[in-house]
Amino acid sequence: MVGRIPVMDVSPVVDLGRQSAKATVGEPMPVRATVFREGHDQLAAEVVAIDPGGKRRDPVRMVPDGEQPNRYVTHVTPDTEGEWTFEIHSWSDPIGTWQHDGGIKIPAGVDVELMFTEARLLLERVAAGKGADKLDKASAALVAGAIAAAGDTSRPAGARLAALQDPDLDAVLRAHPLRELTTVTGPFRFRADRVRALFGSWYEFFPRSEGATRDEKTGKITSGTFLTALERLDRVAEMGFDVIYLPPIHPIGEVNRKGPNNTLTPGPDDTGSPWAIGSKDGGHDAIHPDLGTFDDFDAFVARAAELDLEVALDLALQAAPDHPWVTTHPQFFTTRADGTIAYAENPPKKYQDIYPINFDNDPAGICREVLRIVKLWISHGVRIFRVDNPHTKPLAFWEWLLAEVRRTDPDVIFLSEAFTRPAMMHGLGAVGYHQSYTYFTWRTGKRELEDYLVEVSSESDHLMRPNFFVNTPDILHAYLQYGGPAAFKVRAALAATGSPSWGVYAGYELFEHVAVKPGSEEYLDSEKYQIRIRDWKKADAEGTTLAPYLTRLNQIRRAHPALQLLRNVSIHASDDDSVLVFSKRHTQADGTDDTVLTVVNLDPHGTRETMVHLDMPALGMGWHDSFIAHDEITGADWSWSQHNYVRLDPGHEPAHVISVRRTR
Repeated sequence: MVGRIPVMDVSPVVDLGRQSAKATVGEPMPVRATVFREGHDQLAAEVVAIDPGGKRRDPVRMVPDGEQPNRYVTHVTPDTEGEWTFEIHSWSDPIGTWQHDGGIKIPAGVDVELMFTEARLLLERVAAGKGADKLDKASAALVAGAIAAAGDTSRPAGARLAALQDPDLDAVLRAHPLRELTTVTGPFRFRADRVRALFGSWYEFFPRSEGATRDEKTGKITSGTFLTALERLDRVAEMGFDVIYLPPIHPIGEVNRKGPNNTLTPGPDDTGSPWAIGSKDGGHDAIHPDLGTFDDFDAFVARAAELDLEVALDLALQAAPDHPWVTTHPQFFTTRADGTIAYAENPPKKYQDIYPINFDNDPAGICREVLRIVKLWISHGVRIFRVDNPHTKPLAFWEWLLAEVRRTDPDVIFLSEAFTRPAMMHGLGAVGYHQSYTYFTWRTGKRELEDYLVEVSSESDHLMRPNFFVNTPDILHAYLQYGGPAAFKVRAALAATGSPSWGVYAGYELFEHVAVKPGSEEYLDSEKYQIRIRDWKKADAEGTTLAPYLTRLNQIRRAHPALQLLRNVSIHASDDDSVLVFSKRHTQADGTDDTVLTVVNLDPHGTRETMVHLDMPALGMGWHDSFIAHDEITGADWSWSQHNYVRLDPGHEPAHVISVRRTR
């Protein structure tokens, strides 16, 4: 039944409460609800969180949510991992009712002494400990003084009322409320994951390309190995990345193997696509012989850990035509009318070298086998999985698998690579995925970027956490193809400051931008189908690399807690449709604000001069305040206020990443 003080439209609630909302240790999670009652008496509400051990945490008072009538909000910050719940406690607030009525009646001369008598009686209840808990000495003195003022008929009514409206007294009364007609609504579920589920900088490379060599006489390429790729880890760590993500490292199918640029005519030395998993050398539980052994992989993981890098491994649930499953578990696949096994298609793309799994043929067998594989790689130190095309598998399967892994290894993180319809992306997040690829790659205009930043930070945040990848082996957006070096800076600055998790695929720092053909988002000579040898040392020596810029962005991210959170984005205005302005703000434990303001020229070809107009309260300031704007990229300082002139030259620096420094 509806409670005495009704609470409705509670958020975050996922799938009618059947799933847990997203939360992260240390991240404030907004809780909102519509709270109302009959008549004119005042009400109040608070949120009580219950931690995974069943301990009820101190209540957090809800406040009006902007200008929305009857809408209230507060924030809950979990401090430990696991399954939490929260309740909303609503009540009739006699003190709030008196403050409202007394503030109107007494100045108007209506029922003056009656109002003061009622105030005295309410305050005596607070003094007697009828509120939330007993008063400390200072609070008790404040309340006693107010009781005396309420009963002192020798003083003017205005002076007595002023004593009852003292802000310090109000703070005491808010901390020790008198609750009547209390209603408890809930519990509602949320899960707090470890910080890496929310915050991290990802770097992707193909181990077979790192340390690969070419014979100058024959042109033959020798694959890199885990041990040669291990040498590249130091540079990745120096750039400030937290996660090193590896595409599939398993044996690659030989049947229907793809050649360079996705051709169907491979040569004898062509390596094929790592996503065509399985051959005579094994399947998902094996390592490609060219890369090394399990001991080599373990050494790679260990070195990464020494550099504070976590290894993320691709989990691609599909098979090459010569995968061992085709023989041992043919029921895992779909057999067509002509007796052949169906290969993967995403029209107009065809993947003749890949057999998709049919999860309806042998669901129990598939579940057992996939869990076995995941557990194997967990035993070798993998705590993050980037899952290939999860939207082509049933949600029920993922719900089961992620719950099984969480039951024994709750720190393992799954990233969903699902570029598909919002319902499926949200559904994958709802059933347990910790992070999600997003539409960021295709959001390049000011308005669509503004809308998308708001969407991922405050509309879908309870369902999915975004990871803004600037490029992937599959996606080279036209903006990068034709925008020149400035475009690479723009997209990196947007991703690194717009999302707590962002990602870069190797070659981005070398400005690789040539597509296989006009209108395509596929790289020319794509690393998906061949080994790519890059001269990292030459680029560093010549200064033709974006690595220093990426390094600086990651340094800024680590230095500013505001950039490590998702739900704190505010959009600001500019007079130019190519200049995007947004900020992130976080109030730290010591009460100080960490605020970062990003101003980006989205036009990689032209200098933009414009005025930006700041929402000062969103920065934690009054409309007429000023501050020192410190550009974290260039080191420049300016004195800024609500309205400011900016000039952004893409040939120099297309973006300001500004730390807001309050002036006193």
